[in-house]
Amino acid sequence: MLRAMRENAKWIFYILAFAFVGWLVFDVGMGVTGRGQYGGADVVLKVNGRAVHAPQYQQALQAALGQYRRQGGAPLTREDEQQISDQVVQQLVQQLLFEQEYKRLGITVSDEEVIQAARSSPPPEVMGAPEFQTNGQFDISKWQRFLASGSDPRFLEQLEARYRDQIPQLKLAQYVTADVYVSDAKLWRIYRDQHEAVTIALLAVRPEQIADADTPVSDAELEGYYRAHAAAFTQRATASLSFVAVPRVPDAADSAAARARVRKLRVEAAQGPAKFEEVAKRESADSVSGAKGGDLGWIRPEASGFDPLFLKGLRGLTPGQVSEPVLSSFGYHLIRVDAARGDSVRVRHILVPVVLQGAHLDAVDARADSLDRLAAERTEPGALDSAAHRLHLAVERAPTLVQGERLLLGGRAVPDVSVWAFEGRAPGETSPVIEGPAAYYVFRLDSLTPERVPTLAEIRGRVLERARSERKKEIARQRAEQLAARFKGAKDLLRAGAAAGLAVEKLGPFTRLQPPAKLSVEPLVLGAAFGLKPGETSGLLAGQTGFFLVQSLARVPADSAAWLKQRDAQRQAMLDQARQARIQAYVTALRAQAKIVDRRKEVFRPQSATGA
Repeated sequence: MLRAMRENAKWIFYILAFAFVGWLVFDVGMGVTGRGQYGGADVVLKVNGRAVHAPQYQQALQAALGQYRRQGGAPLTREDEQQISDQVVQQLVQQLLFEQEYKRLGITVSDEEVIQAARSSPPPEVMGAPEFQTNGQFDISKWQRFLASGSDPRFLEQLEARYRDQIPQLKLAQYVTADVYVSDAKLWRIYRDQHEAVTIALLAVRPEQIADADTPVSDAELEGYYRAHAAAFTQRATASLSFVAVPRVPDAADSAAARARVRKLRVEAAQGPAKFEEVAKRESADSVSGAKGGDLGWIRPEASGFDPLFLKGLRGLTPGQVSEPVLSSFGYHLIRVDAARGDSVRVRHILVPVVLQGAHLDAVDARADSLDRLAAERTEPGALDSAAHRLHLAVERAPTLVQGERLLLGGRAVPDVSVWAFEGRAPGETSPVIEGPAAYYVFRLDSLTPERVPTLAEIRGRVLERARSERKKEIARQRAEQLAARFKGAKDLLRAGAAAGLAVEKLGPFTRLQPPAKLSVEPLVLGAAFGLKPGETSGLLAGQTGFFLVQSLARVPADSAAWLKQRDAQRQAMLDQARQARIQAYVTALRAQAKIVDRRKEVFRPQSATGA
């Protein structure tokens, strides 16, 4: 059992999914889902009749949110919270389905299995802990002595719960994948696809080659196409919004304060490489690079995509030199080049953003508080206009918001609005104060347009384009059939096409797995290219983007001796992939067959919607 756990560690925990939630959610979920409870207003989730109640769901959700925050993620928006909530529900559903499978298959865990797993297969975080290492290597004897001492009962309880969760999953995965096998024939076929190469002649007739003048569409035909394909033109729900904004734009005093701070940090950071990295970890607003001592890795300044002002400050620096403060659109940077190699440099930086401070910050916060008091979370439509008048702010119209998309103001996404606007609000309601990248906002929902199919008059141009595209496909097919008959039996398609004034391309050599870009979306054409013998010409092929004739010009076979040398390693990699695919398919099938009722929207409906 334990050897299998170690050998299969690469693939078995695929079934856990959603790594940022981790086993913590599983632990919470396992202990809180009620058995045999089919009713109750606080039932959030049902899986084949088994219920998860609101307190238990919220406990699992808070565990997942806490895990996200501990990992140093960016501040959570409403969209982020909704995504995490969906992932927690998927975790809880999966755990309940697994428990039902354990019962059906008779899968259990004995105390002896848990003890053996704990002693022989410690968790990865334990193996990396300094207290269990000797000379920089994990020392299992130290770990086993720790277990025997029983000095931390709470930790041991959590460890036991973890193994009692994971061991049944391992047994279930072994049951599901017991017959997974990869034959030599399949291995050779895959290797051949990677190494066998062909060169072809290709004659293509594509619909876009047909002129619009050759594809007239009558009004009757247009109406018929619209009736037959109306569902394809469905428009998502939209919201019309107004808003008031309290700007959060730094002023000259804020910029001077940031500049003074970055100059002070430069004095400390210039004392040596270790000091720069220490300051970056402590002070840099770039949390990703800051955690690594400001390391941005190797970059090519001419093709890096970095802010042009940052790159300007980078130029001319020698390895080890700390730049003067460099102002970019993100704030002030201190930049250090660690090494240079060809056209690339290894770069570190410390970012000090320009943010509101002192009296300016107090004044903006006071206005945001007033906006909150006067206009936020109100049901009377005039509240926003009244607050704007009292605070001498303008009421502005937001761009039409489409459900499922984020609201953009000034090219920058404003969080939370897209969730708030479509969660059962009534027109006239206002949002809470929302902190955006450039301002504090309160939004008012002016109107909602539900999902609908527009009339033909509204989308006549789009329907005409689609109908004409279908007509072009038919004309392209007819022309391709004529060409296929004309060139049937041609010994040299390249020469025959050139004599007829047609563009016949020579492509290759290429392999099945690395075809030319134009063939990557044409599996039928690609299959024909490798199925033909040199000199042989295909029949007419109806592909994804047009109609084709293919003639094989040359073939370079794969080396069977080279394949035999790497066959065993290839087989192991293929087995891992096949097991993962089998587990994924199994979990997908469990979900498809399950009766799942998700009542989150009903249980946690906004107060205003409940009142309505």
